[in-house]
This record gives sequence, structure tokens and C-alpha cells, in this order.
Amino acid sequence: MTITKRQLAASLCVCSHVADRERIAGFLVDEATQAHVNPFRQTSAGAQLTTWTGQSFELRAGRTEVLGLGCLLRVLSALPGDTALVQELFGSGPYKAYVYHHGDGCRIAGAVLHGRAQMALPAIKRWPARRRAQASSSARARQLDLFAYASHG
Repeated sequence: MTITKRQLAASLCVCSHVADRERIAGFLVDEATQAHVNPFRQTSAGAQLTTWTGQSFELRAGRTEVLGLGCLLRVLSALPGDTALVQELFGSGPYKAYVYHHGDGCRIAGAVLHGRAQMALPAIKRWPARRRAQASSSARARQLDLFAYASHG
């Protein structure tokens, strides 16, 4: 099953356990961001916990700005080590995003976004998670106008 970056971004936006979800989602939906080939998509929580624990030391030592790592480490450490996960990779220039889900693209375990050592992340537009709330407000306004019109007619 192929999952689009837009679907992953939408799923990520509703994950309250990922603190920087809107910025990471914004990176995913950016036109310049491309999916990377990943021959090792199937992974486990234990393998990724080991990988990202080591990466966290390297990222700190290199003074690399990173989003989502603390949240991902908390989730991975709470899952049984043999929990199956799927890793999706995305990149744009020197920036990389890793999104982990439970195989369906909907249940996101976590996500990480980082660049190169001593390089700030680009200005990323937050991908709004609350588009429906704005649409429903305008729909309610039109509905009220309709009732007002009907009562005067």
C-alpha cells in the first residue's frame, strides 16, 4: 500500500504526542520534499530505539537542530521491542524527515526532522490541522444568513 506524503502529514497533524507535528507535516507537504527509496521500510520499535538513541548523541554533539526526537524516543521506549513499524523517509536538500507508523499510514508512532550539523532548519510553514474548524465557521455564518433571509421573506 502506497501512502502519500499528504496522507502522512494529515495523520501526523492529529498526533497530540508529537510536539512539533505541524512543522514536520509542513515539511512533508512542501513541493521540494521528495520521498526517498527505503529498502529497509519494515522495522521494529526496538531497532529504532537503538538507532535513535545513538543518533540523539550524534545530533547533540553536532549541534544539529532536530524536531520530534524526544517524542519519538518516549514512544519507542514505551512500545514492546518487537512491535512492527514502517519507516518512511523524505528529504529536501540537506534536510531529512523520518515518519514511523504501524503499517497503515494512519497510526503514527512518531516523526523526526533534522538537517546537517550546525545548520538551522528552514523556515517551515505549519501545516494547519484545524482547516475544518474555519470551514465550519463560515458554513455556520452562511446558514445563519439563510435563516435570516427565510424569516424576512
